[in-house]
Amino acid sequence: MPCGAQKRTGHKRLAFYSGAVMQFIHLPHNAKPEQYATWHSAALHSAQADPFSCTPAWQLAFHDAFGPKRRLLFAEADGSVIALAEGLVSPEEIYITPLEPSWFFGCPLLGSHAPQLFADAMHFFTRTYAPRFPKVLVGGLGPGLDYVQNMLNKTGMPLQAHLVKAGIQGSASLAGGLDGYLSRRSANLRRNLKRSAKKAHELGISYERVLPSTEDEAKAAYARMIAVERTSWKGIDHCGMAEPGICDFYAFLLQRLAPEKGARVIFARREDTDVGFIFGGLAGDIYRGQQFSYAQDCHELSLGNLMQIEKICWLCEEGVQRYDMGPLDGPKMQYKTHWTETAFPIRTWLIEKA
Repeated sequence: MPCGAQKRTGHKRLAFYSGAVMQFIHLPHNAKPEQYATWHSAALHSAQADPFSCTPAWQLAFHDAFGPKRRLLFAEADGSVIALAEGLVSPEEIYITPLEPSWFFGCPLLGSHAPQLFADAMHFFTRTYAPRFPKVLVGGLGPGLDYVQNMLNKTGMPLQAHLVKAGIQGSASLAGGLDGYLSRRSANLRRNLKRSAKKAHELGISYERVLPSTEDEAKAAYARMIAVERTSWKGIDHCGMAEPGICDFYAFLLQRLAPEKGARVIFARREDTDVGFIFGGLAGDIYRGQQFSYAQDCHELSLGNLMQIEKICWLCEEGVQRYDMGPLDGPKMQYKTHWTETAFPIRTWLIEKA
């Protein structure tokens, strides 16, 4: 057995929860499955490290952009949800993954009955793919083995789990409003922000808040964002959100957030021209940052930092309690440590027949 693997050796079949119907479906672009409301609620209340990335808005936007032809498996029971996607590498090699299987930020198992739903799914896969059995990837889980072992035990099947990815998500409390947030930052950061804000004001930088509530408003806001992105260093180097695939993903995400007014977009402007943007989305009273960018000729203004403060000010006015900034691991993410004080470990496991 590979190092780090956990094995369930017993072959006795345990009684498993039978309240959910397991079946694959194809979901048209921009559609919402029957379980959407339960899924959204479970994402908000399951105490995940990255609740926004567990929501259907995030997961389905990725599906629409990168894998719209995949068969999907949704099931719910008593407020709990399982949401998975099929990936056929070959007739002999089958993977079952979260709908978003690139970063693995979100967890596809939500709610107290999720381990039982997982057991149902494993038996469904046994019947569906016999005599083969797929490799199952589950991401967004917290550290430790207890939850994973409980999942395996619920199945009554000889399964084993291998840890394949470990990450860290950064988060900041917004308790005490903007003043409270700034009091938890370093004196050096506060001085730099004050100096940058003065310079930006002298140069006529202003900020516009945008809260898209319709698909057309989301598309209009996104068009402005992409126009800024193309003038940024990321756009110039062709490594940002204007590139194929990822461009569609964020467009679909903004559109899916519009009906619930879940997106928060701020534009930095100079002389009636957009020169920067920052955006993200809400999961209840938790905000998840997504992307920011600014024109290359504005790089000396610290617009990224100033837009963060403008965003935090807006969130505090709305009573948002937490700002999730995504992954902290990796050299390009170290700047986030100045803006956050809490780290949430997340794990991705590969589950297969022992």
